[in-house]
Amino acid sequence: MSSDGREKLSSGAHCPIPISEYPTVTLAHGGGGRMTQMLIERFFLRSFDNPQLELLHDGAIVDVETLRLAFSTDSFVISPLFFPGGDIGSLAIHGTINDLARCGAKPLALSAGFILEEGFEMAKLWRITQSMRAAAQQVGVPVITGDTKVVDRGKGDGVFINTTGIGLVAEGVSISPRAARPGDVVLVNGSIGEHGIAVMSVREGLEFETALESDSAPLHDLVSEVIRAVGGELRVLRDPTRGGLASALNEIAAQAGVGIRLDETSIPVKDEVRGACEILGLDPLYVANEGKCLLIVARSAAERALETMRAHPHGREAAVIGQIVDEHPGKVFLRSRIGGTRVVDMLSGEQLPRIC
Repeated sequence: MSSDGREKLSSGAHCPIPISEYPTVTLAHGGGGRMTQMLIERFFLRSFDNPQLELLHDGAIVDVETLRLAFSTDSFVISPLFFPGGDIGSLAIHGTINDLARCGAKPLALSAGFILEEGFEMAKLWRITQSMRAAAQQVGVPVITGDTKVVDRGKGDGVFINTTGIGLVAEGVSISPRAARPGDVVLVNGSIGEHGIAVMSVREGLEFETALESDSAPLHDLVSEVIRAVGGELRVLRDPTRGGLASALNEIAAQAGVGIRLDETSIPVKDEVRGACEILGLDPLYVANEGKCLLIVARSAAERALETMRAHPHGREAAVIGQIVDEHPGKVFLRSRIGGTRVVDMLSGEQLPRIC
């Protein structure tokens, strides 16, 4: 170990995180917040440094001769495997479809990789693969290749799934988290926190007066409609999954070097979600979503984007929730219901482990 407390690697490089700080990986490193960002920036960006990766988008755009292809991958380790409104299978399909959509792409094809634990019930595996089949057929995007591995009993928690997708980006579409600029408007396509609370309701045995289900859904059609409506005035698309709305907006603010001001009264949250968050000591702004999309558009296009989303089944509760500002670059502020203002920081720990 070197004199500054950093572990010296066999290659002669130094480990970018002092061993005394985080000697092992924690659940918080996968929570989508500050510690996830630290892991990405200090390990993965340094190890695989290239211009595409530095954008930290939901996927990468690759130019292949005359084509612009979007490429994205995601892994799913959710617990429980089956939850109100979905399961790990449909979630895996929707998640990668939506990552491609955030790049402004039309999804073309998917791969699926399975890590199975010895002793996992075949009936459950069949249920999961049939759910994936139905979800893929719904969006018209086939699973065309894949891989299977089996690990020893007790070392895999049933099943983990990785899905990778490719999509086609139309000419003239250019969406990037760095494109936000002062004066732009922030929108979301519906109420937040439903996926995280639906999963937690199963874990904690919570019951509600009305059914609360995950919002897991494919959003490529909605995104396509918005692109047609506003064109180049659509600046940013983001997926507020792990770490929720707050962490996604903090990432955008940091990458674009702008401030973001939110209005709490404008952010749609269902009463059941709000009540469950109070019981569990959670903030809805940090709870995971799987069928929600953050959009940042030019002010002149905000009304068109809002009308377009509200005309779509997955955007009926769409709302304008904030704006991009010159002040406090890299920070997100929220005007509360009672008129005060507070900083909305990035999630610093693991609020909801194994949520996707």
